[in-house]
Amino acid sequence: MKKKRIVILGAGTGGTLVANRLRRVYTEDEAKIVVVDQDDDHVYQPGLLFVPFGLAEPDEIVRPRHRQLHDGILFRRSAVDRVDLEARNVRLADGTIFSYDVLVVATGSVLMPEETEGLTGPGWMEKVFTFYDLQGAVGLHDALKAFRGGRLVVNVVDMPIKCPVAPLEFCFLADWYFRRRGIRDRVELTYVTPLDAAFTKPVAAKTLGGLLEAKDIQLVTEFNTGTVEVGGGGDLQGRLISYDEREVDFDLGVVVPVHGGAAYIERSPGLGDELGFVPVDEHTLQSHVSPNVFAIGDAAGVPTSKAGSVTHFEGEVLVENVRRFLAGKPLDASFDGHANCFIETGFHKALLIDFNYDTEPLPGHFPAAAGLPLLRESHLNHLGKLMFQWFYWHGLLPGHGIPGIGSAMPERGKHHEPA
Repeated sequence: MKKKRIVILGAGTGGTLVANRLRRVYTEDEAKIVVVDQDDDHVYQPGLLFVPFGLAEPDEIVRPRHRQLHDGILFRRSAVDRVDLEARNVRLADGTIFSYDVLVVATGSVLMPEETEGLTGPGWMEKVFTFYDLQGAVGLHDALKAFRGGRLVVNVVDMPIKCPVAPLEFCFLADWYFRRRGIRDRVELTYVTPLDAAFTKPVAAKTLGGLLEAKDIQLVTEFNTGTVEVGGGGDLQGRLISYDEREVDFDLGVVVPVHGGAAYIERSPGLGDELGFVPVDEHTLQSHVSPNVFAIGDAAGVPTSKAGSVTHFEGEVLVENVRRFLAGKPLDASFDGHANCFIETGFHKALLIDFNYDTEPLPGHFPAAAGLPLLRESHLNHLGKLMFQWFYWHGLLPGHGIPGIGSAMPERGKHHEPA
């Protein structure tokens, strides 16, 4: 049998777990597996939320990418120049060309703060930060320590973003953080979102909106940020300005910038959409334009959350479909959009949501009637959030499944409320 060539672009969550699962499917004589990434720093992205509050150290959440890959997988450190779908090859920035029988796009989503007028201007990394990358999270840690009172605004510029619940988690942890410091009465917390509610799904939005209200966090909805301004005075106060000319002032701004796909996707005719994500069949994860191309995780243009749990559940189906494609068999169309997220709410508590394309987050228990509580704060969920970091490095990335939990969303334990 001719040796197959599988090229995986991106050594983040999706690229790493897919490469490791495929290495167990194919011997080195059967398939050459190449993983490409522009750097060798694998960041545990859920940990970025905890860095500003001193609950995680930067060196605890970063490990070398190549060390997460099984033996027999070639790791190549380089930026990608472009993909040629017709020639079935990938050109790297240094001119190297890799041909492929199957291409897996796993380059995630990238922050594009420059797309918002004024965001990276005066005040950036002084009074305006993001915790969605390591540099911003570390800078925000110092800014929060120095904050003595005023208005702290958390703003999502636009959707889609990585981990849509993380900005809410930041608000909840900020409430806890300032109460622990004894200055919560001097801090006004505001959450500004382009959505018409606290979250995209009605039942979860009601619960999360209730938590914001209970913690005295103001909610500003349908705010589409067009400009971020920071004044030139000594106190450097700033404001968000929406496209419909509403304004929200702040003393400290925490902004989640616009997200897009990796830059090389735009340079690769036919590969991506206008946002730089790869349109794929939402159940098989196969590209609409090229049958030997698949996408996983944040890079995939599917109508579910861009979250690590989604990537994990996608991985099982995608690896099976790579195997079936190379064997000339019909694909497995079983991915149902399953997403599962712990939402840290402060005071050593968290709530859990579990949903898919067709079922919104509902109350009940996960994965069955005797499991973790859904849509309800509990210390058990908080422990689950903390323990996930160990599972991430030792279970998810090596390509292991969760015992008793497959890629499909479990229906048991959920309480379907009347419409």
